Amino acid sequence: MARPDELTFAPLGGVGEIGMNLSIYGLGNRHQRSWLAIDLGVSFGDEEHLPGIDLIMPDIQFLEKERNNLVGLVLTHAHEDHFGAIIELWPKLKCPIYATQFSAALFEAKCASERNPPKIPVTVVPSGGRIDLGPFNVEFIPVAHSIPESHALAIRTEVGTVLHTGDWKIDPTPIIGVPTDERRLRELGDAGVLALVGDSTNAVREGRSPSEAEVSKTITELVKAAKGRVAVTTFASNVARLRAVADAARAAGREVVVVGRAMERVVQVARETGYLDGVQKFRGADLYGHFPPDKVLALCTGSQGEPRAALARIANDDHPEVTLNKGDCVIFSSRTIPGNEKAVGAIINGLITQGVEVITDRTHLVHVSGHPRRDELRDMISWVRPQLLIPVHGEALHLFEHAKLARSAGVPKVLICRNGDLVKLGPGDPGIIAELPSGRLYKDGSILEDSKSRAVVERRRMGFAGCAFVAIAMTETGELADDPEVDLVGIPEKNTAGETIDEIVFDVVVSTIEGLARPRRRDPDALAESVRRAVRASISEQWGKKPLCLIHVLTV
Repeated sequence: MARPDELTFAPLGGVGEIGMNLSIYGLGNRHQRSWLAIDLGVSFGDEEHLPGIDLIMPDIQFLEKERNNLVGLVLTHAHEDHFGAIIELWPKLKCPIYATQFSAALFEAKCASERNPPKIPVTVVPSGGRIDLGPFNVEFIPVAHSIPESHALAIRTEVGTVLHTGDWKIDPTPIIGVPTDERRLRELGDAGVLALVGDSTNAVREGRSPSEAEVSKTITELVKAAKGRVAVTTFASNVARLRAVADAARAAGREVVVVGRAMERVVQVARETGYLDGVQKFRGADLYGHFPPDKVLALCTGSQGEPRAALARIANDDHPEVTLNKGDCVIFSSRTIPGNEKAVGAIINGLITQGVEVITDRTHLVHVSGHPRRDELRDMISWVRPQLLIPVHGEALHLFEHAKLARSAGVPKVLICRNGDLVKLGPGDPGIIAELPSGRLYKDGSILEDSKSRAVVERRRMGFAGCAFVAIAMTETGELADDPEVDLVGIPEKNTAGETIDEIVFDVVVSTIEGLARPRRRDPDALAESVRRAVRASISEQWGKKPLCLIHVLTV
């Protein structure tokens, strides 16, 4: 029987993948635990594998059942992969939310941009502050990252202290905000840390992540050297990068024009929270054409190839207000997230075709990661000296390399887990003790579907092999009342011999019906299944692919 003071951890998203972060900590015994949730994020759909799906969210069915024992949701920072699922999923939980000022303000602005969002209260906690949530005491420890007010969380319990790092790096010159609080982390290590649950994103990369200040210097040099118009695209949430671009524009005598709603929203929140104090006023996209080419800089959304974002429309030459010409320059101050390579490549090719010079991090230091490389991971381990390390926030390779590094750095115990694994942290030997329900939810239009959704599976199949629709009218005696109707969607018109496929399918439908015994013809379900099999086999023979087949039988 479990001891009553058992401390547990379970990732419900964000392990074995990058994105969709949701971690929970439990304190109690196997019959009754208090739960603390950390972050509630999204990952993004892939049209090739998930047509029509924009967002993917963690399945929270376990937390829904434990809602009465959920003491709160704490946000480490305001990136979409850490807070993007709250609007959709919070109504199922209705738990208190805690965040620092910038994260709370950006969340409020995000809610304001939605149609009829639920009213979701957020309690603002000062950076460096501590709060008591049931049996958990949570301290917000500042860390450098690519968005203001990122925090590692020191979670204190009667069993021991856990450091949940969130996303972080070591940057002595972060431009905005304070560096990672080494002094506080060392103090935490001196007091004793039971477990470190840490960011693995860059665990395969040697050395240290360069500083934001180095990127700022490069961007300033590039903007000063540019002769025509300049556009810079970056993650809208990277306020330090926005400030660096603004400083570069001012040094080159250029006005900054903001293009894209997400960018406008972050700029507004950053100004309200003081992170753009002293930065010149930005202009709206409607004024872009009023400035000479060497006096304007467009700050654009769309660094990941999003088809509706500003840069995609500029590359396609269909943006209503912003155009680029031969001799102009676009700086991609971002890295391409895995899976977005094709979309980003299409935009770069579109720009180059227009004669625009494209600068990326392949040739210039115009972007740095917000995550720690291997030397930074070693520093964190040496400061905190955990008894146990659990790698999170990474794919299998990242987790493996982080675990291997931790062992070589002398961490006594290292444990790799998967989404849904319930890990006992203490007391006693750590280990996986159970499996919790976990999975994915798909945002399909305005509807949330689970990963087994028929709509998603069928849409993927339709995208690959089309759909055959057949309507059949039968009399009560089992005779055809009229000719069947055949409609083929996404299927070639003719086979390799030049024969019309829908005529072949029509003949197959009629011959299949006529070949059935009369009792089977009078059974609509049996008739539909026989015709479905025959049509699918027939099209496969003509085309080499098996489409989705929808057969409708009407008795008249």
